[in-house]
Amino acid sequence: MAGQSRKWMILVATIWIQAFTGTNFDFSAYSSEMKAVLGVSQVQLNYLATASDLGKAVGGSSGLALMWLPLWAVMFTAAVMGLVGYGVQWLVISNVIALPYFVVFLLCLLAGCSICWFNTVCFVLCIKNFPSNRPLALSLTVSFNGVSAALYNLAANSLNLSTSAVYLLLNALVPLFTSIAALVPIVRQPPVDGPDPDVVKRDQFTFLKLNLLAVITGLYLLFLHPSNALMAFFLQSSNIEGSPHGADKRCSCATVIEKDRLVMLGQEHTAKMLGHSLDFWLYYLAYFSGGTIGLVYSNNIGQIAQSLGHSLMNSKLITVYSAFSFFGRLLSAAPDFIRAKVYFARTGWLTIALLPTPIAFFVLVAFGGNPLAIQAGTALIGLSSGFIFAAAVSITSELFGPESAGVNHNILITNIPIGSLIYGFLAALVYDSNAVSGVGLLANSVVCMGRKCYFWTFVWWGCISLLGLASSVLLFIRTRPAYHRFEQSRTSTMLY
Repeated sequence: MAGQSRKWMILVATIWIQAFTGTNFDFSAYSSEMKAVLGVSQVQLNYLATASDLGKAVGGSSGLALMWLPLWAVMFTAAVMGLVGYGVQWLVISNVIALPYFVVFLLCLLAGCSICWFNTVCFVLCIKNFPSNRPLALSLTVSFNGVSAALYNLAANSLNLSTSAVYLLLNALVPLFTSIAALVPIVRQPPVDGPDPDVVKRDQFTFLKLNLLAVITGLYLLFLHPSNALMAFFLQSSNIEGSPHGADKRCSCATVIEKDRLVMLGQEHTAKMLGHSLDFWLYYLAYFSGGTIGLVYSNNIGQIAQSLGHSLMNSKLITVYSAFSFFGRLLSAAPDFIRAKVYFARTGWLTIALLPTPIAFFVLVAFGGNPLAIQAGTALIGLSSGFIFAAAVSITSELFGPESAGVNHNILITNIPIGSLIYGFLAALVYDSNAVSGVGLLANSVVCMGRKCYFWTFVWWGCISLLGLASSVLLFIRTRPAYHRFEQSRTSTMLY
């Protein structure tokens, strides 16, 4: 019984870590001030966002660190990286010290690396302590990473400071304090027991209750007035507890669908095998054109709001994106809860999750000057990208093997810095081409005002997300038989 209790304390600690270490999601809150202090263009600002995302890609070094260091040491190493990465940036934006642009780029890289190290710690804790309910544990804990921006937004507003530099200070200190709070449960991990059917079912019911409480938390954060920030933190903690030509086309399409088709789920794939797998590249393209493009949108929220004359909405938009990203991550657990009554391939759920993104961008193209349209589009993008981020670990494990999931997932997320660079560079070029010399706060840089600043960016992003949607449809068609065979095997095993 003590082991069971400690297991749930591990989950609480993991949720704390995830909830307060999604520090990259509040970049848009202070990006305008950072741009002004450094006196850089929108393109150069985009490179800083790319550096943070690139840090996640090189963060795979955390897996190597786990071979030599205990889990708690890896966690505190991540906290120190974040303390240095964000802390020194805070000194720069507060005009305490002056550093060249390249050094700030390296600080962003270090800060992004810390996020990946924290995520690795959380993945290991969930996989080790909940082997039979791994997808449920992962989806729940990863969900709270999406709500980080809303929590930091509330904390910053409650401090009521005139500068957005406070976000960087919070990013530096809060993860360190969270690591200290989570230390005892992590050090006192219980031994792993064998799978007991009664315990597994009881745990599944507990996860269902926790997901319902998490939804309440998300709704509370979404509609919470900024002055009630402390109550939000309290609630968060309490919840935790026909023609020949046509025939040729059909033949070509059939070739794409049937070529090297996945036979069975869970087959281990090496990195070399991934490079020759059509399923992997379809999956990579779907993620690249869906979840990653949503992340780049979130990095640009500050400039989007400013260009449309809604700078005061910046805080609200960050909260909306964060809250709906949280809901999307929670929804990624739905297939595991309803599989007894309705079974649908997880790659099919991925296709459904990608659908809101192109809709959102075309809404922004048509009605981008309307504040309600901006909020609706932000909510749809957050919902879609949140689902993809949370579901990706389970999909990678199912399609390419659970033993290789860590390495393969790190290969998959190399699309994030690539997408951040390409999509952000595209947006920055459009922005700078319509920009004029800044005034006031932005006197040292350039600023663009009006719908023209992001109109063609939204058009391009919408078209690219349609490509990702088409890729996910092909992936679903190719993998559906493998999922069907897996479910038949699982059902027959339970019967006998």
